[in-house]
Amino acid sequence: MRVRMALHTGATQERDGDYFGPPVNRVARLLSAAHGGQVLLSLTTQELVRDQLPPNVELWDLGEQRLKDLIRPERVFQLVAAGLPSEFPPLRTLESRSNNLPLQPTPLVGREREVQEIAERLRSEKVRLLTLTGPGGTGKTRLALQAGADLFEEFEDGVFFVALATITDAKLVPSTIAGPLGIKESAEQPLMETLKCYLHHKHLLLILDNFEQVLEGAPIVGELVAACPKLKVVATSRIPLRLYGEQEYPVPSLTLPDTRILPPLKVLTQYEAVRLFVERARAVKADFSVTNENAPAVAEICARLDGLPLAIELAAARVRLLSPQAMLTRLGNRLKLLKGGARDLPTRQQTLRGTIDWSYELLTEEEKTLFVRLSVFAGGHTLEAIEEICDSGGDIDALEGVESLLEKSLLRREEGPNGESRFDMLETVHEYAREKLEESGEAEHNNMGGALGWALLRGETELALRLGGALWWFWFVRGHYSEGRRWLEGALAMDGRGSLESRARALAGVGALALEQDELDRAEEACEEGLELLVHEATERSEAKLYLLLSLGHVALSREDHSRATALFEESLAMSRDMEHGLGLAGSVMSLATVSYEQGDSQRATELFEESMDLFRERGDKLGLAWCLINLGLVVYSRGDLGRAAKLTEEGVALLRELGAGADTAIGLCNLGWMALLQDDLGRAADLYEESLALAWDTGLNRSSSLPWRVTHAWLEHREKRSGRRSCGVQRRRYTKQRASPETPTGSPRLTPAFRRCARA
Repeated sequence: MRVRMALHTGATQERDGDYFGPPVNRVARLLSAAHGGQVLLSLTTQELVRDQLPPNVELWDLGEQRLKDLIRPERVFQLVAAGLPSEFPPLRTLESRSNNLPLQPTPLVGREREVQEIAERLRSEKVRLLTLTGPGGTGKTRLALQAGADLFEEFEDGVFFVALATITDAKLVPSTIAGPLGIKESAEQPLMETLKCYLHHKHLLLILDNFEQVLEGAPIVGELVAACPKLKVVATSRIPLRLYGEQEYPVPSLTLPDTRILPPLKVLTQYEAVRLFVERARAVKADFSVTNENAPAVAEICARLDGLPLAIELAAARVRLLSPQAMLTRLGNRLKLLKGGARDLPTRQQTLRGTIDWSYELLTEEEKTLFVRLSVFAGGHTLEAIEEICDSGGDIDALEGVESLLEKSLLRREEGPNGESRFDMLETVHEYAREKLEESGEAEHNNMGGALGWALLRGETELALRLGGALWWFWFVRGHYSEGRRWLEGALAMDGRGSLESRARALAGVGALALEQDELDRAEEACEEGLELLVHEATERSEAKLYLLLSLGHVALSREDHSRATALFEESLAMSRDMEHGLGLAGSVMSLATVSYEQGDSQRATELFEESMDLFRERGDKLGLAWCLINLGLVVYSRGDLGRAAKLTEEGVALLRELGAGADTAIGLCNLGWMALLQDDLGRAADLYEESLALAWDTGLNRSSSLPWRVTHAWLEHREKRSGRRSCGVQRRRYTKQRASPETPTGSPRLTPAFRRCARA
């Protein structure tokens, strides 16, 4: 038996007498390029030994070669010595067969088992089409490429990679496949026929990447496989192609340690997720290592990121700024932390949010609705629970919808007790779905109430708290103050306390809603309790804490304690900047503008309101922008520019109407009514007051002091005028007298209460 050998030099990790690390993988790929009896050296090793070679020993330079690991080319040298053969066939590198496999910027970490399984299945005569499926970020493309590289010698006509990510029209699939194969369309026959003729006798492996967005083109693949007996296809897709003969390979997450009982360091770093974190962390911080101090945080980060390679790579890149312990405290919002990927990656892979966006946009509107509703669950749930809580009112069948979300890798199925199917989401996907629920104007009010009622009835404390913590902003905007408080107080009163973060978010909701109803004592009590919980939790950065600070600041502002309000808003401002929380930042600036206005500094208030408007525009937040417009209109009014004030207010009211924000619309209309009175447009003023009052009744705003009593008074006076009991001249004189009097501030325009309460969640 003729032995082949390879030598490479690099820093590795030794564990239990074995070695791990990229140099080990590199030398294995160098070895696979050699023939029996051949000894190969890498450039690194050649540099070390070239001046110390024994007599009659040479190193032949074989040039740069592309090895099967798909990373940078390697300068390869062959050892030539007496007694050793020197003539060999060409090296078994990627140059020895036709291919277009792209070089990869980093080595593949782990995944040996998956690559081997994929290769074995493709070697089977029964497998002609294999689809690698899984959510975005699981590494489907990298696995397909590595399997193709390992198999390239077995396909005499080569291995070809076809990137479909740049097309969305299924009609372009044939031409996109033809490009890498060097096939050109001719006028003599359709391109599909040309492809079939070219591939009919070819023993070739075709890798079709990102097929999910051109699924309508799947029959094209079926045609090619049927017409070309030696052709094999590997597709990567978040959704199966649903073709006859297709076999599916669900790509698993990287292996993870049990964070409850951490193994010793040597064992911990053998888990693929931890290995990947370490390798990518060292790329940005060369001296990074797993220690007894940071090991629990590294393991917890990998677990919270579901073992997703993309998510772990993005997190590891933050090591240049944050220790693993500090990073862990920020993982409450994974989607904001995990961004800033390499600029040469596709846009969807530069942030975790972009990756999930890619999958979400592939859903139908009905599937989007079901996906968002499923975010109300904490942990696994049965199909029966989905049917009960997320019944879509006939828009989509629950069974059909769940099957579709499973296919699209946005839902996972696990086997529960007694073989019962249970469904859940990766935590990163779950967080995205919760965000979509909060953003949704279609929050399915009755369904959400049903979900909360179900959680309270079953004693699911954590679920009830998380639901309430996610929904209080909806109640806040739509004016369902009493209902929202009832649900939140019910969840807080349940046995089984739930997590401190969930309780704090629910208390932030109670504080904001109580503040809208001018129950300042309860608002302050809830906010103080929430902050106390987070102190015990030692949470320095938390969205819940941000909301609590803002609500507590508005309590102080309502009590005209301007110094305390300023201190709290400045704390929330600093925290928002530290967390890169754009909406919190906009809300904090806006709140400081309110303090400036109430202290008589209209110039500073104008500057801050305009700054917050820019911040809300950057975020695409119509609600925040509407509040800014209305309140800036009030500042402009106080400076005497009634025309511009009315224009700003009208623009803000139009946005509020669009968003269905009834309580805030009532305040804006009240302000417009007052401005109409000042311009002696009594009919318009009365109409505005009438609409404002109707909205106030609908939202319960009339039962607080938030809306000036002048609304009701002016409306009734206008009714009297219409019935002839008072002349217009008398009414005009009465309003003129009040307008000139400093004793009548209750009838003047007011700041939108929401601006005096809490920034958007």
